[in-house]
Amino acid sequence: MQEDEKRKKIEFRKQMEKEVSDFIQDSSQRKKKYPRMNKIERSILHDVAEVAGLTSFSFGDDEENRYVMIFKKEFAPTDEELEAYRKGEEWDPVKAEEKRRLKELAQKEMEEEALKGPRKVCPNSNYRDKYSHLIGTVAAKDAAHTLEANKAYGCVPVANKRDTRSIEEAMNEIRAKKKFKRSEGEGGGPSSSSS
Repeated sequence: MQEDEKRKKIEFRKQMEKEVSDFIQDSSQRKKKYPRMNKIERSILHDVAEVAGLTSFSFGDDEENRYVMIFKKEFAPTDEELEAYRKGEEWDPVKAEEKRRLKELAQKEMEEEALKGPRKVCPNSNYRDKYSHLIGTVAAKDAAHTLEANKAYGCVPVANKRDTRSIEEAMNEIRAKKKFKRSEGEGGGPSSSSS
C-alpha cells in the first residue's frame, strides 16, 4: 500500500513538472489555476513551482475545497488580487482600479473635511437633563448655565488635588495615624498607659 502511494506521488510530481514546464513555455499565460487538491498534492505542486522559479498560492476555505494558483514571477499578484482570490472572487483589474479610485476619493474627502475644521455637533439629548441627579434637580438649569459646581459636592482647587508628598512621607503619615488609632483603642490615649 505504501509502495502504491509512493508511486502515485512520483507520478503526480512528474505530471505537475510537465504541466508547469508547459506553463512556463507558454508566453500567453501569466497565471494558472489548478482544480481542488488534497494537502499532499498541493505541497508537491508548491514544491515544483518553487523549483521552477514561480510564485504559488493556495486558496479556499475548507481543506477539501483548497486549490493552487501559480504565477510567473514577472506577473506576481498584487495584494488586492490575492485578497480577491482569498474571498473566492474572480480578479478583475478594471473593477479593482475602480475600487482603488473610489477609495482615493473617499480619502480625499476625509482629508478635506479634516482641513475644514471641527463640525458642529448637535447632541440628541440635553446633558443637563441626563445628569440632573449629579448637578442638582432644582438648580440643574441654573448651575449648568452659570457653570458653578454644586455646593453639596464641594469645590476643591486643582492645586489641592495633587499630592506633593513623597512616598516615604505619605507612608510615615499613614503609619503615624495607625499608631495613634491603636494607642487610642488600648486605653484612651498615650498618657493613660503610663499610670
